[in-house]
Amino acid sequence: MDDVRFNPFDKTLDLERTRIQLAAACSGADDGEIFLERRRSEMLGFDDGRLKTASFDASEGFGLRVVRGEAVGYAHSPDLSEAAITRASETAQLAARDGGGALAPPPVATNQKRYGDDDPVAESSFAAKVEALREIDAWARAENSHVVQVSASISGSLQQVAILRPDGDHRTDVRPMCRINVSVIVERGGRRETGSAGAGGRHGYGELISLDGLKGLASKALAQALVNLDAEDAPAGAMEVALGPGWCGVLLHEAVGHGLEGDFNRKRTSAFAGLVGEQVAAPGVTVLDDGALPNLRGSITIDDEGTPSGRATLIEDGKLVGFMQDRQNARLMGAQPTGNGRRQSYAHAPMPRMTNTYMLGGDAAPEEVVAAVSDGIYAVNFGGGQVDITSGKFVFSCTEAYRVKNGKILHPVKGATLIGDGPSALRRIRMIGDDMAHDPGVGTCGKNGQGVPVTVGQPTMLIDGLTVGGRAG
Repeated sequence: MDDVRFNPFDKTLDLERTRIQLAAACSGADDGEIFLERRRSEMLGFDDGRLKTASFDASEGFGLRVVRGEAVGYAHSPDLSEAAITRASETAQLAARDGGGALAPPPVATNQKRYGDDDPVAESSFAAKVEALREIDAWARAENSHVVQVSASISGSLQQVAILRPDGDHRTDVRPMCRINVSVIVERGGRRETGSAGAGGRHGYGELISLDGLKGLASKALAQALVNLDAEDAPAGAMEVALGPGWCGVLLHEAVGHGLEGDFNRKRTSAFAGLVGEQVAAPGVTVLDDGALPNLRGSITIDDEGTPSGRATLIEDGKLVGFMQDRQNARLMGAQPTGNGRRQSYAHAPMPRMTNTYMLGGDAAPEEVVAAVSDGIYAVNFGGGQVDITSGKFVFSCTEAYRVKNGKILHPVKGATLIGDGPSALRRIRMIGDDMAHDPGVGTCGKNGQGVPVTVGQPTMLIDGLTVGGRAG
């Protein structure tokens, strides 16, 4: 794996012979491909004044898929050899043993690339990365006397893929990724609070790994921790909730986004199944999934089936107009693929997944949205959450939030959770700000045991009647 350029059909495999094997496996099938991947990744973790973890991983392999109707045959191996592909073909072709399928045409071609040729893993030396983490640890401790612990991490990867179809269609992509995280713990009067910040995307470390870049993240983390030192217990009950821009879109992603993926709707397990053309959100609410935006964490030049990324409009002015589709579910639903067939690695079959999912901005100034809250909270940042896809019900914890009365921000609150369901929350959106923003590049989405990088986004907005879990009284 010393050669950075990944071309498995140059020395390891014969392209035409592999195509013939795949075509034989897909005889009588509706679709199929072989997905070949090489990935190099690193992670450095600095904690409590010293380097705690440092890892490097290199892997390669292939996954071979045969699709017939709703059936999928999938086999994978880390062995890039003709013998391994033969064994995989024999296994995967069982999905099409009844035959009768007509092989779907290949995806349309694209000559656009959504990110550069950066290689974060090779970008700078190991020593330089360790020193950057050491400097930010020292800076954060010197910046405020209440800081008792600093954690920082750097991670980067380069994924190279090749996708071959039985008709000979051959696609390749090279995907860089980086992420930086900083967490700060502060203590005052025996009380400890945490703040965190991160950034990343499909590019090299660049300015993120510079001292100024890391200082910026550490400043955000420190500010959040200090705010939480002054936080009071959150109120409880149904109330108005203003949500901040950017990362707060994770609520939209979880409570609404998964429910708009094609497989859940084809199987009618989504709260949105059968509602295309219906009003599912307040007027003015438009939700998109766009994997073609440059350099964002969820961006892809092509998806993991070879379909070019693009913009899928999901909700337009409050009406449900479409879903995110991979090739199999699109075919079964009589729709077009949207470039949302994604997989975690060669060891996983693709399925409909989000890329960059966000709500468009409105025409209200952000301060007007907060000023419209008569009795509620203003949530600026979220932590973890849980969602039920079938009902759309969600529970999210706030890591930074403020009490608001009569349009005035009073004080920060702690222990606030937001409870509701996606379809109802969409209908209760009362104001939409003009400050739509994407998150800084830290999202990872889980589904059926697979994780893929994503971006979320939204403007400041006001929702009526969400339940806030906190302390009553």
